Amino acid sequence: MNDPALIRNVALFVPMAAVWIAAALRRPGQRDIAAMIVATVWNLLALAVVNVVAVGAGWWTFGAKGALVAGVPADLLLGWALLWGALPACAARAQPITLVVAVLAGLDLTVMPLAEPVVVLGKEWLYGEAAAIGLGLLPGLLLARWTAADRRLPWRVSMQVVLAGGLMLGVPIALTGVWRQPAWALGLLAQLLAVPLVSGLAAVREFAVSGRGTPVPYDPPKRLVTSGPYAYVRNPMQSAMAGAYLVLTVADLRFAAAALVCVAYGAGLASWHEGAQLLARYGAGWTAYRAHVRAWLPHVRPYAGLPHADVYVAATCDRCAGVGLWIGRRRPVALRIRSAESHPAGLRRMTYERADGLRAQGVAAFAHVAQHLHLGWAVLGWFLLLPGVGWFAQLCADAFGAGPARPGVAGERAW
Repeated sequence: MNDPALIRNVALFVPMAAVWIAAALRRPGQRDIAAMIVATVWNLLALAVVNVVAVGAGWWTFGAKGALVAGVPADLLLGWALLWGALPACAARAQPITLVVAVLAGLDLTVMPLAEPVVVLGKEWLYGEAAAIGLGLLPGLLLARWTAADRRLPWRVSMQVVLAGGLMLGVPIALTGVWRQPAWALGLLAQLLAVPLVSGLAAVREFAVSGRGTPVPYDPPKRLVTSGPYAYVRNPMQSAMAGAYLVLTVADLRFAAAALVCVAYGAGLASWHEGAQLLARYGAGWTAYRAHVRAWLPHVRPYAGLPHADVYVAATCDRCAGVGLWIGRRRPVALRIRSAESHPAGLRRMTYERADGLRAQGVAAFAHVAQHLHLGWAVLGWFLLLPGVGWFAQLCADAFGAGPARPGVAGERAW
């Protein structure tokens, strides 16, 4: 089989047919569909990166013309992603993961040498195969299993963030050559991108923390999320991506078209489809929320219907009491300021407790409080809640004397 066209057709249509047959024999449920989607997309991104590196490292090259993305045949890439993503997520969901990895890796080791002249292997091609298995196959299978079983939510959401960032920002930036800008221009772009990206990450986090779900349509939150960025705008993830594209337009005008596509998709198909689902799932709650929160243009003040919360600040500490007064002067929405001394648990830090069960202390408590004030403070709060940032901020606060204190002792700080 030395015909390049035949090899490329087999590489694409055989995995497609296998997925179709597997789905027909064992109809996937909603969570299975989500697993198939995320596993395929994960492999699509991981294998694209591995193939680009493989060409540069000499692990293998491609003797193909037409339908190439960064020198990689698009049909081979898609077929490979389906074979390692959707197919095992649908057909081998109950099999031991070690067995699935062994079978698919063995199949790949057998087929790769047969793909010449489309794929020309180098002497060290097994390094590339190991990288593909380690970065694509195994993580994709784990993500599919966790999604189908509704387990390991933090890991699932983190991997979805990598997927979204890689496909919607990393790949376009790489293909357009924006990364070749001077260092000062890249630094400026990174600073301008911070606001939309922070709000987008905060929205994903809110889906996981408050809604116990993910942005994937077939793996949605289990309750209506009206807190975090959703207290200011209905489509914070789509708004964040459109905003990021508009920022990148400064470096490449093609990103303006990407921003238009993003808005058109969000305002059209996504709004119609997701709106109908949300109405069916949440009824009057969704109707009230939609009536008060705009889809794209954020409000300055948060939605009054976000979950009510209490913040406990020590009244016997002058500095802490001043923080409570500062919060009160900003007329927080759906937030009550209470004395830390009145809390039955004997608090040692400023504490935030929300009606949906969320609880935070110290800097994290302030970050959540900021979301009840207005959009400017909310953005700072979302930034402080990013992984690692809040930990470092709390470390600094403790070092400067704002560490835990005994409740009810005059003069001691308690946040």
